[in-house]
Formats: sequence, C-alpha cells, structure tokens
Amino acid sequence: MDHINGQGRSELFEAQSFIYKHVFSFMDSMSLKCAVQLGIPDAIHNHNQPITLPELASAIQVPPEKTSRLHQLMRLLVHSGFFAMQKVDENQEGYVLTPPSRLLVKGNATSLAPIVLGMLDPVLVTPWHFLGSWLQGSSLTAFEAAHGMDLWNYGNQNPEFFSLIGEIMATDSRMMSLAIRECKEIFEGLSSLVDVGGGTGTMARGICEAFPHLKCTVLDLPQVVANLPKSENLDYVGGDMFQSIPSADAIFIKSVLHNWGDEDCVKILKRCREAIPSSAEGGKVIIIDLVLSNKKDEHELAKTKLFNDMMMMVLVAGKERCEEEWEKLFLEAGFSHYKITPRFGVLSLIEVYP
Repeated sequence: MDHINGQGRSELFEAQSFIYKHVFSFMDSMSLKCAVQLGIPDAIHNHNQPITLPELASAIQVPPEKTSRLHQLMRLLVHSGFFAMQKVDENQEGYVLTPPSRLLVKGNATSLAPIVLGMLDPVLVTPWHFLGSWLQGSSLTAFEAAHGMDLWNYGNQNPEFFSLIGEIMATDSRMMSLAIRECKEIFEGLSSLVDVGGGTGTMARGICEAFPHLKCTVLDLPQVVANLPKSENLDYVGGDMFQSIPSADAIFIKSVLHNWGDEDCVKILKRCREAIPSSAEGGKVIIIDLVLSNKKDEHELAKTKLFNDMMMMVLVAGKERCEEEWEKLFLEAGFSHYKITPRFGVLSLIEVYP
C-alpha cells in the first residue's frame, strides 16, 4: 500500500473528498436561495403534477438557451433532497416537491422562504468572511468587524435591514404559533401573559387565537410596537426588558435569550421573576429556545444546533446553551426549578418556576 504523509491512498482521498464536501457546501445554500428567488417551488406547486424541465424553464422565464443550466441547478437540488423526480409518461420525468420544498412555497402560513432569502442576504453572509480576523481582533462580533457597527445599530441606520430581520423572526413565529395550538397544558390556569421581545406580535396573535381566554401583552422597543393595532385580548407596550416587564401570570420568551451573553440573560430573567406571582400562585416563565444536547441528538440535529450557536456568536455575541448552562442562569436569577421538553424540532420548551 502506498502511503502519503502516513496515510493510505484510500484514506487520503476519502479525507480529500470530506474536505471538498465542506468547502463546497455553501453551494447548497446558494442554490437553494436561487431556487426561492426564481420561484421554483411555487412553479412546481402551481403545476399540480410533475413538471418537466422545459415546462419549468418556461414557468420561471429562463430563456431556452439556459435550460441546460437550469438542469444543472435542479440536478444538485434533487440530489440534496429539495426536489424529487417522478415519471410524467414512459419517455420523460418531471420535478415534484418534497417535504422541505413544500415549506418554501410562498404565501403559506408555514412558508420558510423569507428565512432562506433573509439569512442568506449579503449583509448577514459577509461577517463570516471576517471570522478569523475577528477572533484575533478586538471587535465584539464578526458582524461589527464586517460592517463597522453592531447589528442593532446597523438596523437603526438601515430600516430595510431591520424589516428583513423582523420578517425572519415573524416567519419563524408563524410556524411556531401553529404548533403552540397543541400545547394547551402550558397555558392552563393562566389569565395573562407578556411576550417579551415579541416584535410585531406574530407569536402573541397565534397564542390569542388558540387561547382566547388569555390577555396577551407584547413588550418590545417603542419603535417596534408603535401604532400596531390592538385587540380585545392583545396589547402592545413599548419598553426595555432590561429595565422592567409588565406584570402577568406568565412571561413568554421565544428565541430572545440566545441573543445575549450570560450576564444580560440573568438581568432579563430577574425582571421576569419580578413580573410574575409565586409558583404556588401559578407564576412561571415560558421559554422557547434551543438546548444544546450533542450526546442525545442525532447527528444532523446536533449539527443544526451548532450552526445556530455559531450564528449567534458571529452576529450578536450571543450563544446557544446546554441544559447545565440554562440551569446556572435560572438559579442566578432567583428561580427554584425548571422543566425542559424537546418539542419543536430544533427548539425546546423550557418552563421556569419561582
């Protein structure tokens, strides 16, 4: 057996392929973004049957001379599992949707198309090119190293970017609000709830619709909630979660705490603790967030969680946490016990009690 640097030939080329796969993996993301931009999932969905390559090219206005290039794009996306092939007749096949691409059809309540387009926007992709220099430098985040300011200030100076971030969060919340309907036991015994960092109220509206007995209040920055329409059981309050949180039976926090470091999270959780009644009176904090658990999660789920952890580090100096890290925050903030339930794919339900 030939050896190169102590490796057998077969092992060497396996290692090479492994590296190439990861070097080129961004092509999966960018090809998916291209498919969403072109409306490929929508075209296949609207065709109501397997769509041939020429039919797809026509539907998304790709000129005939580039049909072969579209074929190359679709070949990769089929291999990656975003689309599949089915026979149209004895002589030809057509493209059909798969479960992931059904979530990319625009206009549906569960559509994740805005997340694909938003998270792959150049503003959010560019900081990854600064990761190495950021680690050796003094900037707080790679985002700051790339853009000269943190994400929040960048958003204040570029309202269209804040709208993009808002749409990403609202898209995630729309999907979550459908799942929350199955969580009746979480809201039993509660008459009021404050959604901290709830944005324009997408999640809160879903909770109100599912549980009309609940009076919900959304707390977010004044400029976020200004002039939003209220309803009989939904209100908006402009404020600062680090200063005070309106009183309620329960506080609801979805995908907020991972934006912040431990010290800031403890400050937020202390404000939550002050806003709710005792555990005996039914008070609690309901957190929907990610819990790192590499030993328990299957490989792909664990990797997705680690991707989220890296994203928080690069963009906002936050992080994802394992159960031990969550427990430390809860105890430091004055809570006595908690319960974690993996329930929403990559996210978990965390109930925290005074």
